[in-house]
Amino acid sequence: MEKRVRFAPSPTGAIHIGNIRTALFNYLFSRSEGAKLILRIEDTDLTRSSKDFEKLIFKELNWLGIEWDEGPDKPGDYGPYRQSERLHIYRQYAEQLIKEGKAYRCYCTPEELDKDREESVKRGDIPRYSGRCRHLTKEQEEEYLRQGRKPSIRFIIPDDVIIAFDDMIKGRIEIKSDTLGGDMIIVKSDGMPTYNFAVVIDDTLMKISHVIRGEDHIYNTPKQLLIYEALGFKPPVFAHAPLILGPDRTKLSKRHGNTYIGQYREMGYLPEAMFNFLSLLSWSPEDNVELMSKDEIIKKFNFNKIHSANPVFDIEKLNWMNQHYIQMSSVDRIVDLAIPYFKEAGYIKDVDDKTYEWLKKVVSLFKDGLHYVAELKDKAKMFFDDDIEYDDNLKDDILCGDAMKVLKSFKEEIENMEDISEESVKTLLKMLQKKIGVKGKAFFMPIRFAITGQDHGPELVMIIPLLGKQKILYRIDKAMKLIS
Repeated sequence: MEKRVRFAPSPTGAIHIGNIRTALFNYLFSRSEGAKLILRIEDTDLTRSSKDFEKLIFKELNWLGIEWDEGPDKPGDYGPYRQSERLHIYRQYAEQLIKEGKAYRCYCTPEELDKDREESVKRGDIPRYSGRCRHLTKEQEEEYLRQGRKPSIRFIIPDDVIIAFDDMIKGRIEIKSDTLGGDMIIVKSDGMPTYNFAVVIDDTLMKISHVIRGEDHIYNTPKQLLIYEALGFKPPVFAHAPLILGPDRTKLSKRHGNTYIGQYREMGYLPEAMFNFLSLLSWSPEDNVELMSKDEIIKKFNFNKIHSANPVFDIEKLNWMNQHYIQMSSVDRIVDLAIPYFKEAGYIKDVDDKTYEWLKKVVSLFKDGLHYVAELKDKAKMFFDDDIEYDDNLKDDILCGDAMKVLKSFKEEIENMEDISEESVKTLLKMLQKKIGVKGKAFFMPIRFAITGQDHGPELVMIIPLLGKQKILYRIDKAMKLIS
């Protein structure tokens, strides 16, 4: 039997880190097991679903390097691949369940359901549907319809039954039917199928052999297994991956920082770093190597080695990995990624060949120390702004002693230089230290602080030629005024 897995996101917002990790595990399973990966868009939430969010799903998956074999853009034998295009299929199976006495139309109003729920809570019971519409007569149904009530369809949940299944990650799981909330809605009053109903039909008709998803779906699984049984379908193998936690070991959420994959893409994290990082959340190769290419991960990946413990999203580890991949990248690649940030900050407009070569030199100064590309906006700011601000806490410590002598002499030499290159600056700084008798930190720190506003950074011999004479002289004058 052909192995088939699926990633089935809802286009109701940006993709959460947890969802993209689920997509990645499905992808790695498909590529390591020779299976097919299907992309299915679950867009039956009419009020929240949008085409823009659907496009974003495609964008994020493509950015990360997750390819699928069938989907809305890759027709196969089991489409359509959008749930909104499959409504006629769900209706057919809902009617079948009604005819077989396994489901019924429910005319309860939201107010009636809320009242039932409140009474259950008062009694100390688990909130569950009372079943009031399970045995309606034909006359009662006709009366409800005359009142203008639009029915939903409920599936009958059996009482006092243990639903058990073997999970590839969690092992044997048993759940009592009495904890499932009573007869469940499978088709809403607007005609749209609910998740637990549609997913069973889609996974069966699309011949999905393995369902890999987050462990927050564990309590959906027994409901789905009951529907599989009622329709005479064979269920797939289930695997529920542990949820990703924040540093405080609670479920990853906005209060932990960025939780959507697009936020990292927009900050200039590299896709190969994110692919590598996410693959190690709940899995590790037998050789314990952490830095791996996509092909190496696929080659080493073994789904049976996924841990059941909840992994922690460690931003420091992601930054370390991304820094490694930035270091391994060409300067041109990082410049191309950096240009939108520079434009956004108003540093540059159009980039001609001369500007591009200058940007390469600027980016080279910081490239190997970057955690993500957007950091360049702040790190390289000194090269774009005419003016700079001086930190008062540093000013008094650095612009003191021989600082005025150093800056005055440095200014005089720069004014007379026609060729400001790394070599000429190196010669100048050596000569100037001997000439004025000031060396080491007492010499270099006032110059660095005056022209950059910082007390550390790339070597002066590299900074000075890139800043240019005009900026340097302006900033030296400003610093000398602070001293005087």
